[in-house]
Amino acid sequence: MKLETYIDHTNLKPTATETDIRQLCAEAYRHRFRTVCVPPSYVLYASDILAGSPVKVCTVIGFPMGYTSLAVKVTEAEKALEDGATELDVVMNLARFKSMAYLSVREEISTLAGLAQSQGALLKVIIETAYLDDNEIRIACELCTEAKADFVKTSTGFAPAGAEIEQVKLIRSLLPESLQVKASGGIKTYEQALAFIEAGATRIGTSSGVAIVQPAV
Repeated sequence: MKLETYIDHTNLKPTATETDIRQLCAEAYRHRFRTVCVPPSYVLYASDILAGSPVKVCTVIGFPMGYTSLAVKVTEAEKALEDGATELDVVMNLARFKSMAYLSVREEISTLAGLAQSQGALLKVIIETAYLDDNEIRIACELCTEAKADFVKTSTGFAPAGAEIEQVKLIRSLLPESLQVKASGGIKTYEQALAFIEAGATRIGTSSGVAIVQPAV
């Protein structure tokens, strides 16, 4: 298994500097990670650094709370795509979801998925599993399926808990084969990453990418 191809090498710290992002990109290039995941304001910077390399640039939309309006999320997404992002991790509007405004949530995901896919990019929907019970996870997966997202992602890493193995198994069981799963939040070791992949994740979001792949090389 080429574990490095599963990894979105991530730095979304509010204090991340240009030096930090440059190091992130260098590590991703050296280890051939799938993407770097950077704050929106660093997308163009990371895209320039990684131009011509196989490493793609991912960023976040509506992060980390998810409750910005659809118009704001669309503007964020358009700017990120213009700057060179090829993967967008959008936080589902949990406030609307908890209000059971499911049609509104589905419309948001559908709009952003259509925008991303029209530019050849992927849309990952962060459902923030720490705030959801199993039935809510089922509903969120149904909405993502109907809205034609590319991935369901577990967590932002800013909630009280991150990815959990049983939740990843549940998400995988609820989705069609074409819709993938990204596990993120608290994944720091090779053994953890492997366990999440075995549970059904095809992408791992982590700030510990280098430490994870070292045992595998």
